Amino acid sequence: MLEKIKSSLRVKSNSLNSEIQDLIDSAKLDLKISGVTNIDEEDPLIIQAIKIYCKANFGLDNKDSEKYQKSYDMLKQHLSLCGEYNVEWCLLFR
Repeated sequence: MLEKIKSSLRVKSNSLNSEIQDLIDSAKLDLKISGVTNIDEEDPLIIQAIKIYCKANFGLDNKDSEKYQKSYDMLKQHLSLCGEYNVEWCLLFR
């Protein structure tokens, strides 16, 4: 996951790996808090949500932060309402 996110952020150096991994972990926790319990790192929508979260929160002079945050919030809301990603579905079909 780290390499996918670094690529989406256009980061080639390893010097920011710790900061980027913290953002990845924060994104997963934020999704979980919002009711998304099926956080599969191979799922394209989960990957996209984590990418957008990281783009919204990476860097201090991020002029597109608000745009990415709105996009992340909308995707997170959809995921939390979708049966395949929320608690009810996971409990019924595990």
